[in-house]
Amino acid sequence: MEQNKSMAAEKFEFKAEMKQLLQLIIHSLYTNPEIFLRELVSNSSDALNKVRFLKLTNPNINDSDAELSIKINVNSETQEFSIEDTGIGMAKEDLTGKLGTIASSGTMEFIRQMKENQQTLDANMIGQFGVGFYSLFMVTDEVTVETKYAEKDAQAYRWISSGQDTFSIEEIDKETRGTKISFKLKEEYKDLASDYRIKDILQKYSNFVDFPLYVGEEKVNKVTALWHKRKDDIQEEELTDFYKFISNDYQEPLGHLHLNIEGNINFKALLFVPKVAPPDVFKASQDKSLQLYSSKVFIQDDAKNLLPDYLKFLKGVVDTEDLPLNVSREVTQNSPVMAKIKNILTGKILGLLEDWADKDKEKYETFYNNFGSLFKTGVNADFTNKDRIVELLRFESTKTEVGELTSFNSYVARMTEANDNKVYYISGNTRESVEANPNLEYFKKNKIEVILLTDPADIFTIPYINEYDGKQIVSIDKADIKKEEGNSDKLDETKSNSIIDYFKEVLGEEVEDVVESQRLVDSAVTLIVGKAGMDAHMEKMMQMLDKQFKGSKRILEINTSHKLIKNLSALLEENKESDVLKESVEQLYQGALLIEGYIQKPTDFVKRMTEFMEKATSK
Repeated sequence: MEQNKSMAAEKFEFKAEMKQLLQLIIHSLYTNPEIFLRELVSNSSDALNKVRFLKLTNPNINDSDAELSIKINVNSETQEFSIEDTGIGMAKEDLTGKLGTIASSGTMEFIRQMKENQQTLDANMIGQFGVGFYSLFMVTDEVTVETKYAEKDAQAYRWISSGQDTFSIEEIDKETRGTKISFKLKEEYKDLASDYRIKDILQKYSNFVDFPLYVGEEKVNKVTALWHKRKDDIQEEELTDFYKFISNDYQEPLGHLHLNIEGNINFKALLFVPKVAPPDVFKASQDKSLQLYSSKVFIQDDAKNLLPDYLKFLKGVVDTEDLPLNVSREVTQNSPVMAKIKNILTGKILGLLEDWADKDKEKYETFYNNFGSLFKTGVNADFTNKDRIVELLRFESTKTEVGELTSFNSYVARMTEANDNKVYYISGNTRESVEANPNLEYFKKNKIEVILLTDPADIFTIPYINEYDGKQIVSIDKADIKKEEGNSDKLDETKSNSIIDYFKEVLGEEVEDVVESQRLVDSAVTLIVGKAGMDAHMEKMMQMLDKQFKGSKRILEINTSHKLIKNLSALLEENKESDVLKESVEQLYQGALLIEGYIQKPTDFVKRMTEFMEKATSK
């Protein structure tokens, strides 16, 4: 470093790499100029932390009783700005060694990255290599630093630079310890020269700084960083207020999780489960979730990569010292640190839900009723934790009251021999509609419990679980039903085959097959899915996603013990060409389609039914 003496001040020349850095910052980083304030507050906070520690070990401290604080003053008319702290301050060698050069070994790497990525530079990058102070030169043409080291009898200095080739240092009179940085904002950044604007930026980036932060005479960081406090030192009211502050929710949270993880990865977290889900929980999951901090300094308010998608209804903060301050968004997305934090958070959150499910059924069911639709998608997305998620799934069933939920574990505990070692389910739009489905008749008669799936999300999860506790999970539409022996109410084999063949003749290619039913008790016919077919409700969901999607043909089952089928069998023997016979077959098929929600021409169904009623009532 070259040095030229003058009467008033010593003049110094920046090193070559420092010149490159300043030019790049001044001419390239214009995407987010407000970052400079975050950098200055972070530096002041570091200086205050250092003097707080020094006071514990060194009695020879200047202004030992002075408040540890940061004060910002801005003049909207002159656009003059200053930030002053009562921190450790700097000696002359600090000014030359820290502000005049950059000791960080990553400086040249930083410069290289900036040169190679001119089109994608982000001001968030500037702090990654410890050069955040120089972001000031984005918003001003000249910076003045007045500082005094904390020890008594230390000399105070003034450092001035325009961020070009040189800087100057001179001795000054300054009674108090700490550092004051002052400058005039460039004309294009005059919008930053207002108390309101500065407060807004501070609340966004620096709201949880450890020390009082003043704009003029007003303290702006009034919310405590609760995640840094001991669990036992936090009141429930504080948690509620903090949750409302970070989430903009007017209600208290359903519950929270407070973590302080130390080891291979170090972070603190305070996470909240909202009490009520937003109207569209799937869309809301794409909005802001967790806030990311580094040593209480804000980095990101939508750190989506800290949680898997199925848990993104949570709100809260994560604070880690293991990420470099101001790390860019791209770096966080690919950071192994973030991946480790995500794995730990996921496990801890599932642990919280497991605890609720075991010890507080009411709270867990409140959570599940609100967020179950999103949560259960984790079955297909998180293979590491799939078994834990499956244990936490809940459903209504034919053995539960309306609104009451059960688990796979409870279902299996109630299984009987009639289950044939299988877990059965049926899907539909509402409980009322699925309970009226003819395919349930066999299961009701034999007192076999059936899980009722009425949430559209179930269709994208349950068919892919396949089994639970060694029991196959089967849709009743595809279940093999054991043939009942000795049922004298049914048509004999010859008549049964004849009426089945007639149904096949009339319906032709509309169905995959027509067979004698073992599952029907009270109904005449029903439609079931073939072995290679897709669950009926799943097909409807696919059609919602793709209007061109065509479902598979169904198998029509006929209840040969039903009075109507017997009547049709007798009519077939008398007159195969009867219009009533043919129309009855078509009406039965159309009725089965209506129940399944697949009828294409309801007007034809109603017209035919009207004709039947007309004939039945004619004299």
